Amino acid sequence: TGGTYKGVTAHSDFREVFARPDIDAVAIIAPDHWHAVMTVLAARAGKDIYCQKPLTLTIAEGRDMIAAVRQHRRILQTGSQYRSNATIRQACELVRNGRIGKLQRVETYVAENNFTGPGPGWKEMPVPEGFDYDAWLGPAPKVPYHKDRCFYRFRFIRDYSGGQTTNFGCHSNNVAHWGMGVDDTGPVEIEDLGAEFPPKGDLFTTPTKVAFRARYANGVVLECKTDKRSFGATFFGTKGLLRTGYKAIETEPASIAKEVIGPNELHLPVSLNHYRNFLDCVKS
Repeated sequence: TGGTYKGVTAHSDFREVFARPDIDAVAIIAPDHWHAVMTVLAARAGKDIYCQKPLTLTIAEGRDMIAAVRQHRRILQTGSQYRSNATIRQACELVRNGRIGKLQRVETYVAENNFTGPGPGWKEMPVPEGFDYDAWLGPAPKVPYHKDRCFYRFRFIRDYSGGQTTNFGCHSNNVAHWGMGVDDTGPVEIEDLGAEFPPKGDLFTTPTKVAFRARYANGVVLECKTDKRSFGATFFGTKGLLRTGYKAIETEPASIAKEVIGPNELHLPVSLNHYRNFLDCVKS
């Protein structure tokens, strides 16, 4: 405002952005293995942070990020934008208010891998001119360059990401946790249900088929699997089931989907715009 805006600037080192006093908040849209380092350094620099999902690569990194944000009293939001979806919120309210009875089991869905690796015996490739590959690797191990390490395909290599489990599964399992009411905890047991992986020696190392079961302290079981639905969750209760995706709710019996949550029942937080919510938090 007031004629002070001078346009967009580009920096090859993100630390230069963090050092600028005219920057109040940053959006971290980098490969997953950079999220923790960038978030911690941004918090130390006094910046509020919007970090894309998955928030962390490891549990330990998540703890470091939380500690830094709390120490420096910063705003941090992550990209779980389906918390700002009215259909998802309605579905979770129906489950949380007992419309399908006592919750027993949840299924969540992730998409099939949309890329395949170069296979065993892949060869090192020359680093493209102008690309700072060492900076791209950052905290990850130093390894030979291949084009399939970078851009979207990084998510299929465990040094950088968790495959479709932390891509589409990040959203589906987040919806499940909202409906289960377990945001402040996590599973007490994890069991493999026959996940499949690329052949040994392939550049890609995350599952080609996701299949695992998580059990929670309250006895509820969550099963996450690769499915043609690619996103969403199905809640199974003692009185029926509820399935939700991007835009629709399906229930058995069908009458459950039409029920209204009363004024004295549990209502989940309302956010109509994820990014607006972040900006409002920063401003306040």
